[in-house]
Amino acid sequence: MKIPENEYCELTLLFPLFNEEEVLPQLVSRITECLHLLPARTEVILINDGSSDRTRELIHKAVARNSQFVGIHFSRNFGHQQAVSAGLAASKGEYVAVLDGDLQDPPEIVPKFLAKAKEGFDVVYAIREKRKEGILKKTAYRLFYRILDSLSKIHIPLDSGDFCLISRRVAKTIVAMPERHRFIRGLRAYCGFCQTGLRYERDRRLGGEPKYTLVRLLGLAADGVFTFSERPLKVATLFGFLSAATGFLYAAYLLIWRLSSNESLPGFATIVLAILFMGGVQLICLGILGEYIGRIHNEVKGRPSFIIDTIETNKSS
Repeated sequence: MKIPENEYCELTLLFPLFNEEEVLPQLVSRITECLHLLPARTEVILINDGSSDRTRELIHKAVARNSQFVGIHFSRNFGHQQAVSAGLAASKGEYVAVLDGDLQDPPEIVPKFLAKAKEGFDVVYAIREKRKEGILKKTAYRLFYRILDSLSKIHIPLDSGDFCLISRRVAKTIVAMPERHRFIRGLRAYCGFCQTGLRYERDRRLGGEPKYTLVRLLGLAADGVFTFSERPLKVATLFGFLSAATGFLYAAYLLIWRLSSNESLPGFATIVLAILFMGGVQLICLGILGEYIGRIHNEVKGRPSFIIDTIETNKSS
């Protein structure tokens, strides 16, 4: 389904949602309460990423009550990054704020982001000062951002997720990027323009279960690394050289030892160790190549990143 032609408004609030029936009523209430703090011409886009609970029904009610709300429903679950991409494509705002639908990103602080953007910034990204999550998850996030920044050719801000406010031209630039494996915070950094960060304290999830499971988080991390860096390929090459060098040095050592000693050469343990080492290195290198080849395979098929079932609007209120 084709997204309607854009019409001007000053601000778009964008919320990707997946099975958020426990949180959605309070999210809609808090958005409605803070609309008076925002420009009069503000739209709120709720993207239903193929939810299997009552999220679709609740979005329909929110749109029916307020003409500033728009509902976009996917034909199935395509993923958080695709939902954000669909919202950016449908947005009409001169500025677009991307927030999570679980109220960990409070909509009440959007006016601060908008005020900062009007100072001349195209991107105002949120920097998480505190995360009300387990120590293991916080450590994993912290480590991931620093590994990604060290591997990537472009600077991706540390401890900054998808929560941000971007200008119209940045939104259009991100939408125009054709890749299917979308890592929004990386694409946002790739755009360049004038960017700055604002610190905030990330709230706890209001209700329901986190939708980013460990497997999904690992998949997102892989997309971040393999779509914004070729260094893993260089690491694989380095592994190859180191393995070859180790084998050459060890062969020289054995030759010298054999020529200078009459003792029998014990070989079983050495052979097993060498096989395991070389086999491990080869599998790691093949795995790295496979990640890149798999992404190439998905890109060349040219399938859409998402499919929209319906778009709900209310122009009668």
